[in-house]
Amino acid sequence: MSQTSTETAEPQAEQDAKRDEPTDDLVTKQHTITIDGQELAYTTRTGRIVLRKEVLTKDKFEGHLAKAEVFLTSYTLDGAEPGSRPVTFAFNGGPGSSSIWLHMGVLGPRRAVAGDVNAPEPPPYRLADNPDTLLAHSDLVFIDPVSTGYSRAVTGEKPKEYHDVAPDIESISEIIRLWVSRNERWLSPKFVAGESYGTLRAAGLAAHLQDRHGLYLNGLLLISSVLDMGTIRFVEGNDLPYSLYVPTYAAIAHYHGVHGNRPLAELLAEAEEFASRDLPWALQRGARLTDAERTEAVRRLAALTGLSESYVDRVNLRIEHLRFFTELLRERGLVTGRMDGRFTTWEPDGGRELMSDDASISRIVGAYSAAFNHYVRAELGYANDLPYQILSVDVNKAWAYADYTGRPVSVVDDLSSAMRANPHLKVHVALGHYDGATPYYAAEHVLANLRIPAELRENVETAYYPAGHMMYVHEPSRQQQGRDLGRFIATSSNR
Repeated sequence: MSQTSTETAEPQAEQDAKRDEPTDDLVTKQHTITIDGQELAYTTRTGRIVLRKEVLTKDKFEGHLAKAEVFLTSYTLDGAEPGSRPVTFAFNGGPGSSSIWLHMGVLGPRRAVAGDVNAPEPPPYRLADNPDTLLAHSDLVFIDPVSTGYSRAVTGEKPKEYHDVAPDIESISEIIRLWVSRNERWLSPKFVAGESYGTLRAAGLAAHLQDRHGLYLNGLLLISSVLDMGTIRFVEGNDLPYSLYVPTYAAIAHYHGVHGNRPLAELLAEAEEFASRDLPWALQRGARLTDAERTEAVRRLAALTGLSESYVDRVNLRIEHLRFFTELLRERGLVTGRMDGRFTTWEPDGGRELMSDDASISRIVGAYSAAFNHYVRAELGYANDLPYQILSVDVNKAWAYADYTGRPVSVVDDLSSAMRANPHLKVHVALGHYDGATPYYAAEHVLANLRIPAELRENVETAYYPAGHMMYVHEPSRQQQGRDLGRFIATSSNR
């Protein structure tokens, strides 16, 4: 007598859902690098891990659902004791930038050779070992936020949900928690490194990791720091940036010969004093300034910035940064870079008010793009047909600040509270004198206003470089920065 199976087939929709369920696709590779005559063996794991979220609806648990696939590259030193080996999580900013700049510029064991101001690298470009890599002191994990690099929201999810300050911090926090847990690194010294907007993300993360997961950091590496957007945003009613940018304007003018042989340190000291006292006073006085007071303020500001007195007078003592980069070398037919004021390019329209190109980006992005797109496949062994999104202008323009409606976008209080709760948290701030995106004196202003007790101020250190936003483009600065960051990791690990 024959028997008939009574097994019921799964509905097609459920079969499709299982088949399309995203999974981690990490690729493992072994490598070596020689540093100071010693060969270091290390392991890379490259790929996307699935970011999931616990979903509750009407008090019902719907599941731990996939929301995004986040691309990362980790470097771990072979043979090291995981519990004592530091680990540093790194990303860039934008918002909308991948981690390519820190990864291939200064921290990773391989770097893009981009050249510098007077000797840009020609295509097809090349890679080189980085003997100053932070891997000599710490394991590394480079994270690309959603919609950057190869990171994407999963099918059916909205990428824009991650394009806001709080959701961005929450998603990166979850990636860090997952990596620490899966790799059994809860007892390792832990650091977070961010550049530009990534410093705002890093400071927010320090507080969020403590509050949400009880994960306390040993240190923050803030490269080209901006923790309070009000210090760099030129908007009506906010005069602060007009003062805080003056030392950077003076430095850029000095680099291009406007101040002759005057020592840079002497010039910056004068510019900082003017920017902290006399100029803010003059700006808030407005029409109450006497003719003599206004004339003196115009004279001093023009002398420091290298602009004409007539121009400074016409803009009412308020020099907007893009205008400055376009105006400073107008008579030479040149504009300076925003990211790095050492760079210049010819401006085809000599009457423009705002620069048409930032040479400090356009001269180096090709080298970074070629280097990483080769490196990720040929050396890291990871293949993905998605375009690697280096910097998304669309994400940057659409970035939301929902929790900051009607108030400045600032994480100063977040960092302050994190430091008060964790008095062992150390902060390293790297600043470029020619950085026109996140000026060094604005960062100094923010650090001076951290709400921490006097004894915690020694936990904050600053390092200055004769370069711009990506100071590691300048070879001597890259080498010095490698030493500075390595020392900071070593002294802050409490091992």
